[in-house]
Amino acid sequence: MSTARINIPVIGMTCAACQARVQRALAKAPGVEEASVNLLLHNATVDFDPATTSPETLVEAIRETGYDASVPTTPNESAWSLAFAQEEERERGVAAEERRLAWKAGVSLVVGIAAMLVMQPYLMLVLTTAIMIWAGRQFYVRAWSAARHGGSDMNTLIAVGTGSAYLYSLVATVAPNVFTDRGLQPNLYYEAVVLIIALILVGNWIEARAKQRTSAALRGLVSLQPKTARVVRGGQELELPIEQVHRGDVFLVRPGERVPVDGVIASGESSVDESMLTGESRPVLKHAGDRIVGGTINGSGALHATATTLGEESALARIVTLMRQAQGSRAPIQRLADRVSGVFVPTVIAIAIVTFIVWLVVGHATATAAVHAFAASIAVLIIACPCAMGLAVPTAVMVATGKGAELGLLIKGGEALERAGAIDTVVLDKTGTVTEGRPAVTDVVTCSGVRQNDMLRLVAPVERLSEHPLATAIVRYAREHGVESSAPASEFEVISDPGRGVEGRVGDAIVVAGNELLMQAYGVDVRALSADAARVAADAKSVVYVAADDKLLGLMAVADPIRATSVAAIRALGQMGLDVVLLTGDNRPTADAIARETDIDFVVAEVLPEGKVDEVRRLQDEGHVVAMVGDGINDAPALAQADVGFALGSGTDIAIDASDVTVLRPDLTAVADGIALARRTMRTMRQNLFWAFVYNVVGIPIAAGVLYPFFGVLLSPVIASAAMALSSVSVVSNSLRLRRFRHG
Repeated sequence: MSTARINIPVIGMTCAACQARVQRALAKAPGVEEASVNLLLHNATVDFDPATTSPETLVEAIRETGYDASVPTTPNESAWSLAFAQEEERERGVAAEERRLAWKAGVSLVVGIAAMLVMQPYLMLVLTTAIMIWAGRQFYVRAWSAARHGGSDMNTLIAVGTGSAYLYSLVATVAPNVFTDRGLQPNLYYEAVVLIIALILVGNWIEARAKQRTSAALRGLVSLQPKTARVVRGGQELELPIEQVHRGDVFLVRPGERVPVDGVIASGESSVDESMLTGESRPVLKHAGDRIVGGTINGSGALHATATTLGEESALARIVTLMRQAQGSRAPIQRLADRVSGVFVPTVIAIAIVTFIVWLVVGHATATAAVHAFAASIAVLIIACPCAMGLAVPTAVMVATGKGAELGLLIKGGEALERAGAIDTVVLDKTGTVTEGRPAVTDVVTCSGVRQNDMLRLVAPVERLSEHPLATAIVRYAREHGVESSAPASEFEVISDPGRGVEGRVGDAIVVAGNELLMQAYGVDVRALSADAARVAADAKSVVYVAADDKLLGLMAVADPIRATSVAAIRALGQMGLDVVLLTGDNRPTADAIARETDIDFVVAEVLPEGKVDEVRRLQDEGHVVAMVGDGINDAPALAQADVGFALGSGTDIAIDASDVTVLRPDLTAVADGIALARRTMRTMRQNLFWAFVYNVVGIPIAAGVLYPFFGVLLSPVIASAAMALSSVSVVSNSLRLRRFRHG
């Protein structure tokens, strides 16, 4: 079955009950493989079988729940274009929405306070009616829409509560004898109605501002994309819109400018600030041949570069796409809130009815009991808040994935976050993960009377003709030390026995470079350097002897160096209570040497890729929650097998499907940060859900009047509305604390 994905905007959702109803409707629709409804983003992401259903059918399923939806104008619109357009639209609309909410809330508060002071029934009736129609209209329209479709939500509770108080007050105003003839007081609740609407609007305004901050990281990434690029065509510099830049175009980046598109430097040298993409604060020195990423900031040098990946394929576009998908995902812990939300509103209405009846029965239907019964039942309806439950998990996911992006981590959604929070074992690949991934010369020892540069001038030309990684390391070392040979090598030959070395002529000298067996074959005595060779070999380094005209010049030790940050990162993982395992296909001595230097206690060496999968599976069978950290290519099977796969990549290689978390810089410190962030996020989610549930478990009985017999306390509906508004704000604010996350 082929699966398509569509992102459908949903209009009108205000609480967890709304989200749960849309979720159930989509899940039951034929052909739907998976649906994720996000209250924060006001959308539904649906994976479906195009042969069974269509976007139009899915939209109709949403509309049948009482909420509006429409097929995106461009169904196949890319996530990057969609994110860019939606974020721009959100930025334009948020200020206007906040102004509307603030204006309505302010006027409602003034009217509510005036109603308490004026106490003129007919004037209060007129003012309250106007506020309900103007400021509170959305609550009643949405509640009616939900009722027409057989549902209920937060708006139902507000509409029933304020509507009941309004109708009671209306009758008490125009026909007070209806109450007085029955021994009841014709109490008025106009100020309660207005203040309830005002306080809920104030809460909505605060909540809207807080929600905007949850997606600040995504908006920040979207804003990195420059609008224009300075392209060189026909010998002229043209400033063109980004959309008109083509692959292969040469573009200029001046000092201090943002790089417009991904490319490869053709000429120039500069330091580039990649912190927004990788989380690395130090600028990276770039030379000709190096890659640069669109959205990063050029330093003090001018660069000419050739455009490579553009539009949807660019690094920034793929990062935004992955982030948006992650922020629209659902964490498994959300299911608990969904189950409760599905029955929440009907249960609250039932509790309000029972509260009214109990007050009447206990009070023997006296006038005082009737007043208390009415006030308590309204307070129950108003204080109940399914919003907080709906916001508890997605706000934490949005803030955490945004914070992860700031740290150079692309976390693929709430499920990956939840699993990462439970990790107890971290399995590390060696090459390219703990180590740099490319051999480098670590030691140079020359014989008496031989200068290092003289030896390099002879060996570098010969090694330059070899494709062996050790040869590449030696050539790089010579270049870094400013050694250039005046004569190229000739008569080059790779010795037939694998791994022995190479031979060539440089000027008049016959130069050989290789292991001890090669030296013996040429009759070169290496005993003068045997102690040095033994010392570097003990550290699992490869020894390359260099001789010219059968005379030993010296030796060079080559190894894959440990990354500068690996030791500190591995210690940090250990301090977090995690077991760290080194898993490598390298030989045992090399693996043990790396483990000693990095304080890793568990080593599994000399395993093929299939063996890595088996080792991860073995740890899982023992009950461990395993994270696998690798380069995302050779380690892909093990990354996929692990509970959480961390793929160390770069800003231009981020789409690694096998991983759950892509690390945009090759730095194990980011892995420790990611696990710590996941743990903090799960703690925040649990706190949010706990307080959302406890708020209702405690608040509803208090509103119903359980404290009245003991303390004479009966909660005012106005106080109940303030408490309801603040409950959602507290959940969002708690999630926003993740923005201040710092590890270590």
